[in-house]
Amino acid sequence: MAHPKRKISKTRRDKRRTHIKAKTQQIAKDKTTGEAHLYHRAHWHEGKLYYKGRVLIENEELESSDS
Repeated sequence: MAHPKRKISKTRRDKRRTHIKAKTQQIAKDKTTGEAHLYHRAHWHEGKLYYKGRVLIENEELESSDS
């Protein structure tokens, strides 16, 4: 049976397990559009893809590249 070479502290162990404690997903509010979205995720608003308050893709770009 495998044994750890060093002891892992309670703090380090608990840091690893913090994702279990979140009851609901965290919701952020975009500073430019005011749209609610998940943290660290891009979101669509009025035909544009936003991430961190910046436009990544506009819908017109997608339509022109498809043709």
